[in-house]
Amino acid sequence: MDRQLVDVVRRFSRTVTQRVGALDDSYLARDRPLAQSRLLWEIGPAGAEVAALRTRLDLDAGYLSRLLRTLETAGLVVVGPTGGDGRVRTARLTEAGRIEWDLLDRISDELAWSMLAPLSDGQRGRLITAMGEVERLLMASLVTIEVCPPADPRARACLRAYVAELAERFDAGFESGADDGQEFVPPAGVFLVATLASEAVGCGGLRLSPGEPAEIKRLWVSRSVRGLGVGRRLLGELEQCAAAAGVDAVHLDTNRNLTEAIQLYRSAGYHEIPRYNTNPYAHHWFAKRLAGVAGDN
Repeated sequence: MDRQLVDVVRRFSRTVTQRVGALDDSYLARDRPLAQSRLLWEIGPAGAEVAALRTRLDLDAGYLSRLLRTLETAGLVVVGPTGGDGRVRTARLTEAGRIEWDLLDRISDELAWSMLAPLSDGQRGRLITAMGEVERLLMASLVTIEVCPPADPRARACLRAYVAELAERFDAGFESGADDGQEFVPPAGVFLVATLASEAVGCGGLRLSPGEPAEIKRLWVSRSVRGLGVGRRLLGELEQCAAAAGVDAVHLDTNRNLTEAIQLYRSAGYHEIPRYNTNPYAHHWFAKRLAGVAGDN
């Protein structure tokens, strides 16, 4: 059996379990609710910070604390400060916890194999492909987009990643200069952040400067979620923000090396126009007329 097939099945199972909220059921006849088994598996031999577990599993802090106390009482887990820092708590498996984790890992492999064994090679391939597609679609459905102040840590993290990627991909590198984000603070503009399980995975800003074209800026999506339509969603919500502000058209520019961005803009109804700004990194300039604006028929 191809190990990759088993890994895909298990990853799919973890994603579905979280998405459908099945954390109250029993799991693999281990006399332990699925929530406890899943948490034990996520802690793993290397241990994990409690805050990371809460984010990864998207659990309420109180519920997670109760689950950890139950595992501690069972002698499977110990929870304590990390490196003497009482503000950061880490969960680690005890020896009994490691034995239970190994057993859980083995039984999970057996469950995955039981799904694949009755199928032909062709059917297995179709199942694995379908599971991978469903997982990505479920991930896409978990992404949320909301207005976020540019000074918020999530926004700043996105902007740092945006600058780092442009510096890597542009022919002559990229320097953003001093940018405190004030251009995206209402009423001057708006800034959106996309999150997945509390992690910022994308952003985009709309600049509404008097006497200048309304402009979409800083549109960026993490590599971890590319292909899930997050960029298109951000773009669409920025357009809605512009329409709500009474703007009848939006503009944007991009670099020739950002081929996927160029494809996105064209497929979203943007058309190329002559240069309208002095951005030294831009090679393409686009505009799009917005529907549904006051006075627009």
